[in-house]
Amino acid sequence: MIALVRLRLAGFVRTGRALAPVLAGLLVLGILHGGGRARPAEAYGVSAVVLFPVLAWQTKILLDVEPDVQRRLARVVVGPVRERLAGLLAAFLAGLAVVVVALAVPWPLGGVTPATGPGERSVLVGVVLGLWAHLLALPAAVALGALASRAITRSAGYGVAVLAVGAVGVVVFGLSDSVAPWLVPPVMATARAVTGPVSPDAGLLLTGWAALWAVVALVGYSWGRRTRA
Repeated sequence: MIALVRLRLAGFVRTGRALAPVLAGLLVLGILHGGGRARPAEAYGVSAVVLFPVLAWQTKILLDVEPDVQRRLARVVVGPVRERLAGLLAAFLAGLAVVVVALAVPWPLGGVTPATGPGERSVLVGVVLGLWAHLLALPAAVALGALASRAITRSAGYGVAVLAVGAVGVVVFGLSDSVAPWLVPPVMATARAVTGPVSPDAGLLLTGWAALWAVVALVGYSWGRRTRA
């Protein structure tokens, strides 16, 4: 399975398909952090929100790079479960690379400001909270991208529709006065939480919420792959 993960990552990079989401991510991060200075936790919380659709799009592109025939051959060689896991793991690793870049970009752009008062969070705490916010968004973004992949939607138009509905839904249903916030992963809720004190109970609730949403979405992806095999 590791060899298949490497193969999919290599295909994603060597075909040049990785360039589009990378450029899109750098563009949105440049606009976000180049417009003013903010505390690290606040800047990173918003960064996780704006990168969510980029990470989902990147996942779709990565999973769509492999030709259908090659994907079927991989199912025969390593089995259907390992074949699906290899694609998801490759997408997760690619997303981790984007997260690392997202944590580094604000500093050379002057988009973050260190603590200036005794009651403010330290830079280290802000970075840790920012990493947490991105890591909560990443699995859900991978799951959304997987649901939008060609193996599920069968067409580029349906895939784009799934991405658009998912990205807009995260914002709309993630608003503080939403009537059904549980329909989407807590990307917006996490961005709001890191701007203030984050209690252990709130942190566990948001982490569990994000994990449960991603698991449900990935179960749907697995079911869709079985029915469309």
